[in-house]
Amino acid sequence: AGDGDCGHTHARAARAIEEWMRARPPPAAPAQLLSALADLLLEKMGGSSGVLYGLCLTAAARPLLDRSDLPAWADAMDAGIEAMQRYGGAAPGDRTMLDSLCAAARALGALRDPGAQLLPVLDAAVQRAEAAAEATRHMEAGAGRASYISSAQLLQPDPGAVAAAAVLRAVLEGLRS
Repeated sequence: AGDGDCGHTHARAARAIEEWMRARPPPAAPAQLLSALADLLLEKMGGSSGVLYGLCLTAAARPLLDRSDLPAWADAMDAGIEAMQRYGGAAPGDRTMLDSLCAAARALGALRDPGAQLLPVLDAAVQRAEAAAEATRHMEAGAGRASYISSAQLLQPDPGAVAAAAVLRAVLEGLRS
């Protein structure tokens, strides 16, 4: 929204995750990993973003309790987004992080296809998330902090949408390395 809060909040989360990973190995089981990240973000990230990411990761962990195949990861993303929408009240088109996340989720739906390969699907999801984040530049804000600011002052893409796309890019780059 132009005040730098979103960047500071995400930087605080990144530092907390780095410290957490240095202190102990992350859980190997996907559901436990997402649950642990949710708890960490709820405690350390702060702001509405921390709450929304915590809700998202908590809900995303549920489909991964019994399985961790590629379709389960698509289900996890859908469950996480549904929780964010239910508790946060925003929807795609409101100029929020959901614009990026929903675009990515549509691409991640290809993980349900037989023979799907993770990295190409995730790469497509990241590209869609980044394009959706850029598209928020021209949207009216329907939710979040930006909805309190005159649209004439909103000249940049939504910071939450940009940050969500950056998180997805980081996951992709981490899996590639």
